[in-house]
Amino acid sequence: MTELLYQTDSYLKEFTAKVIKTNTEKNAIILAQTAFYPGGGGQPCDSGFIKFDNQSSQIIKIKKEDNLYWHYVEGKLPEEKSEITGIIDWDKRYQLMRTHSAMHVLCGVIWRDYQAQVTGGNMEPLSGRMDFEFEQMKGELVAEIEAKVNEEIKKNHSIQVKILPREEANAIPDLIRTKINLLPASLTEIRTVEIINLDLQADGGTHVANTSEIGRIKVADYKSKGKINKRIKIQILDV
Repeated sequence: MTELLYQTDSYLKEFTAKVIKTNTEKNAIILAQTAFYPGGGGQPCDSGFIKFDNQSSQIIKIKKEDNLYWHYVEGKLPEEKSEITGIIDWDKRYQLMRTHSAMHVLCGVIWRDYQAQVTGGNMEPLSGRMDFEFEQMKGELVAEIEAKVNEEIKKNHSIQVKILPREEANAIPDLIRTKINLLPASLTEIRTVEIINLDLQADGGTHVANTSEIGRIKVADYKSKGKINKRIKIQILDV
């Protein structure tokens, strides 16, 4: 199993790892440990490059396939059992960290004040959308939500990550905010992300350490996607 370094340290920009498997057809490798996020939960995968034997190759995609974390390479593959240095595209990663944390603030505010569950979501660096179970959504409500989210961001909430035994995680009320529980039954440990005094969810993505790093959000658009399904699109702006 690949050790997932990003799960406990989202700020790790560079790491070393042994290559435990190569696949010339995929032009991909499996590493003993990785800081590259493979994508999931609406967050895109990381990119970057690896250094080995006085050269470098670009990492263009990371994908989990049958519980194996394949790193797809553009360029030459390192040899099995060799050691590489992995370097994250930090600008992209940090923008996604800010975006993902902003979306958790949005989700936390909406759950706290309106008890609306999430029905879907997706993000790109500095923009994202979330769908919620609202019967109606008007401009006044959207402006209210935007103001509340920015108010919470300014409170400088700490954001903490924990990996809990499944039994302990299952005892936390409202840990799953999505309409459908997407956690596989085979998981024995659950990773949680908590915005202190605002939000606590099961989540596998990367986040900033404090809401002060997010900046501020702007609702770029909102629309109806069904009778009780409303979409909010946000942009992440600097303060």
